Amino acid sequence: MSNLEFKEQMHEYSQWRAKLIQAIEMYHQWRNRYGMNDAHSTDIILNILTGLESDRITLAFVAEFSRGKTELINSLFFAETGLRLLPSSPGRTTMSPTELFYDEKGGSYIRLLNIESRLEDISLAEFKKKPERWHHIDLDCNSPTQMQEAFKELVATKLVDRELADKLGLWNEREAAEQGIINPEKVEIPCWRHALISFPHPLLKEGLAILDTPGLNALGTEPELTLSMLPSAQAIVFVLAADTGVTKSDMEMWRSHVCSNTRGSSKQGLAVVMNKIDAMWDDLSGDNGYEASIQSQVKNSAFILKINEAAIFPVSAKQALLAKVKNDQALLEKSRLTVLENYLANDILRQRQSILMDTIVRDMGFLISESSNLTNSAYNNAVSQLEEFKKIDFQNQDMTAKLMAETRDRQNVYLANIENFQASRRVFSVQAKMLVDSFGKEKIDAIIKRTKNDMSKSLTTYGMKQNIRKLFDELRDLLQDSVDITNETRRLVKAIHKKFKDEYGFQEIEPQLFSIKQYQFELEQIFEEGEAFRTSTKTTMTEQSIVINKLYNTLIAKARNILGQAHTDASVWSNSVLTPLMHQIKDHKRQIESRLQMLRKINESKGDIVESIESLEAELAPLKRQRDELATIIRAMQLDAHSFSRS
Repeated sequence: MSNLEFKEQMHEYSQWRAKLIQAIEMYHQWRNRYGMNDAHSTDIILNILTGLESDRITLAFVAEFSRGKTELINSLFFAETGLRLLPSSPGRTTMSPTELFYDEKGGSYIRLLNIESRLEDISLAEFKKKPERWHHIDLDCNSPTQMQEAFKELVATKLVDRELADKLGLWNEREAAEQGIINPEKVEIPCWRHALISFPHPLLKEGLAILDTPGLNALGTEPELTLSMLPSAQAIVFVLAADTGVTKSDMEMWRSHVCSNTRGSSKQGLAVVMNKIDAMWDDLSGDNGYEASIQSQVKNSAFILKINEAAIFPVSAKQALLAKVKNDQALLEKSRLTVLENYLANDILRQRQSILMDTIVRDMGFLISESSNLTNSAYNNAVSQLEEFKKIDFQNQDMTAKLMAETRDRQNVYLANIENFQASRRVFSVQAKMLVDSFGKEKIDAIIKRTKNDMSKSLTTYGMKQNIRKLFDELRDLLQDSVDITNETRRLVKAIHKKFKDEYGFQEIEPQLFSIKQYQFELEQIFEEGEAFRTSTKTTMTEQSIVINKLYNTLIAKARNILGQAHTDASVWSNSVLTPLMHQIKDHKRQIESRLQMLRKINESKGDIVESIESLEAELAPLKRQRDELATIIRAMQLDAHSFSRS
């Protein structure tokens, strides 16, 4: 697959997402038009729309130094500039983690965060909200040469005192000694901690984002990269060099920063790229020897990494970039980039599309199911009433009086329904408040504040590590305390729904049931990731408090987000779980009032039944239109084949 086809795939994905957004907006308007909207369903729909509109396909490129990672990014995405846009010349390795995307509001720029910001107790996510803290360089998108020159800042370094390098986590005495550097006064370090690049490249405009991570040193000293940014990527591209195979540092990066994110995850793709296969060419061995060398290296790497050989893509990024610039198809085929492009264009995009659909079914499926049930019920009831009225002898005054009396009895039952519903809702509100409060910010912040105070008193890395354990033990206990409250709340919801089905003949709708299993799982997962990071060779070798402190802050941020989401989800759920019953009660009221009105009209018409029947038939049209509109919207969302209910 050529890069042009990759762009077409991205464009198709972008178009699909735009149509999906349009269909969801139509559904929101449909709910408004037919009086089915409420504050909480509106929040759910608007949150989904916000997520879709800001959706990006993020590819994270991970590799040790000098594996040709940046050259690979150039060849995959930026060859049409005719230049080596991102700096990837020998000796000019990208020093700071770099994010490439398109910021429509912000325009074209490079923003660089100074390396000294590592000393501040502020996360990268927080720094991104403070553009004034970044060094800003405008990009001229009409001048690839100007952009190329500006991008050179990504590899900028400077000399600083060894003590400062040590505080920043960028000095390791043992590693320096291995390179023959003993007790230097000055140490060369990167100028920048992180880079953000925005420009209107066609792929970036379609929603592609690229995360370029520079080597084990950056990943080993920036927990936020490993524990937050890599896991949020749709795919990780791990780059090896064919001429070296899997080195010790490659293996450390693989174990500590790649496997911890992709293993067991169905939401994240993985590609291992074996770059620089051109280095294996040997004129004496010929094509057969070249092919055998590549296959041997692929087989060995797959064995060491314990993955399938099909997951390894041998390429020459250097040849691919040259081939695309020169429009040399034969050289492009020899570079073998086509197979990797095919994987990225098809598998990753298709996987992301499937994940988005699953999310919509999970978050919105219940609303759509409820809409469909209520709409079908209203139409079917109207049809039944029409058929019933056609068969009744309305000339019989006693029969008319009897029907009026029966309908008024139904009205009295409805009033009893209202009283019972309000009583049930009051009982549920008390229980729901206990559930929501169990995830309260005050409880979480009290735990964090207490462990952070203990950590500030710890003078050793060991003490800091123990406080990380203590934090997660207390957060586990907090979630465990919520289990009993959750179970009791679930039982109450089921009982309320069953009561209205058994006693008042309401249509059975399986209620949404809140669960905290997902939050427990995510909390355990980040704790395990944190443990893997903490015990990685890089962290163990440095044993620097700045790294452990940043690890602690990263874990706190992730844990707080998870529990904050639990609080939000519990609140939304508790406010909306009884809404379907309320809608059924309203629909029941509408049916009774419609029936009474029709009976009165028939009674007053002195026997002109034909006109009344025609009036009833006319009422079917808007109900049918309402039902047909919903069916059209569901087809537009491509949800008609999905199961909507969620447990």
